[in-house]
Amino acid sequence: MAVARTWSVALSGSEGTVIEVEADISAQLPALIIIGLADRSLGEAGGRVRQAARNSGCSLSSQRLTVNLSPASLPKHGSAFDLAIALACFAADGVVSRGSIDDTVHLGELGLDGRLRPIFGVLPAVLAAARAGRRRVMVPAANLAEAQLVPGIDAMGVTCLRDAAIFHGAQLAPVDVEAIPFSGRVAPSVAPPELSRIAGQYVPVRSLLVAAAGGHHIYFLGPPGAGKTMLAQCLPGILPDLSVSEALDVMSVRSLGGEAVGPELLRRPPFEAPHHGASAAAILGGGSGTIRPGLAARATGGVLFLDEALEFPAVVLDALRQPLESGQLTIHRSGVMAQFLARFQLVLAANPCPCGQFGSRDGSCTCPPSSVRRYQGRLSGPLLDRVDLRVRVDRVGASELHAAPGDRLSTVQAREVVAAARQRSADRLAGTPWALNARVPGDWLRDPAHRLPARLCVDLDDALERGSLSMRGYDRVLRIAWTLADIDGTEHPTAEHLGLATFMRQGARA
Repeated sequence: MAVARTWSVALSGSEGTVIEVEADISAQLPALIIIGLADRSLGEAGGRVRQAARNSGCSLSSQRLTVNLSPASLPKHGSAFDLAIALACFAADGVVSRGSIDDTVHLGELGLDGRLRPIFGVLPAVLAAARAGRRRVMVPAANLAEAQLVPGIDAMGVTCLRDAAIFHGAQLAPVDVEAIPFSGRVAPSVAPPELSRIAGQYVPVRSLLVAAAGGHHIYFLGPPGAGKTMLAQCLPGILPDLSVSEALDVMSVRSLGGEAVGPELLRRPPFEAPHHGASAAAILGGGSGTIRPGLAARATGGVLFLDEALEFPAVVLDALRQPLESGQLTIHRSGVMAQFLARFQLVLAANPCPCGQFGSRDGSCTCPPSSVRRYQGRLSGPLLDRVDLRVRVDRVGASELHAAPGDRLSTVQAREVVAAARQRSADRLAGTPWALNARVPGDWLRDPAHRLPARLCVDLDDALERGSLSMRGYDRVLRIAWTLADIDGTEHPTAEHLGLATFMRQGARA
């Protein structure tokens, strides 16, 4: 008999590869053999498929069935291949149409009663299928809303193996079967606070606007009660809506993490704020079997906020250096590698010393100088150098608290300013791989075709010569200056923009 084939998807992190599932029948002792570098759960699919087929009223061939998952060199894991394996075996035996299953990507785990169990990671798997040129997918009924989020895909939801076989041409009478519901959790949605509620704090609010407009990372340093946390919580509210592609990336990570996804595409940027006791695996991702995304990946397209940043373990903080540079997290385990998008804005907030009063205008610090240096040294220089904006946040006085709120920016107004600034930077950077100032490499900014006039950069060059700015810091000041110019609507940064950018870069020195 000829080989029958269909398709499924193997996930490695948030990246998916379309897998060819081939089935062949040979006149040997009855068996179902699965080859192609399958893990244990996938290797056990034979038992699930055989019983599910029998209980669906359509037993597998009594001859030897060999199923190959190609490319054979790619590790494959999980139970999402069950449906594809069963249908390939049916097609090899002539029960279903070979042409029909060859035109469809199948995802789903089979129960012994033949019902399809919903699985995690359907959205990134369907995205991978769409990017590979596939146009039809079949998924468990409980995952249908998730699969339908991908544009250009004809998604079908089935409750059991019998219904899937009937769709592909099996001569079976339909039977009503209750679908297995999705057991994933639903993430709570919390609205960010209104920006106009922040009294005073002109420089921190201005810095927050710059961070949103240019995609810059930001560090708030100040005493307890100064408003650092509220400032950070306001940032997602003033960011523009995600594009369809960005929203699909965000929801793909949530799908991999076991959250219920769909039926609507969520367009607001996410906000993740782990406790300082969170482990490296919780923030970066990991797992002994299937590698799951951490909070850094879940913050893709939005904000990762580390409150009390100096209390986090040094290994966690320094591990963020890779995603801050590349926008990706790569996790290695024995024989397995997974990659997740981690293109977030990092917001750090910290007290300047253990008692929190060092440098405060209205408090007295009781910490010895060595303790202050040791405490602030918990944030390594290489990580801090990657944070564009460093802002000192002091407590608000009574006069600022009771001042008329007429000059305060509302969240809606701030979002409009940010959207306009981002549009200016996108227009200026049209034809390049970047749309945000924070992502523009320094050598492009310093290229003769794009660099600022030498007379504007005299003070900046002096700071570099004295060693008060690193080369990375020099480039980041230029990026901030361009963002300030975009906010103000000027064609190029001015000397005032460069001075303010330098202050925002170095302003959190206690």
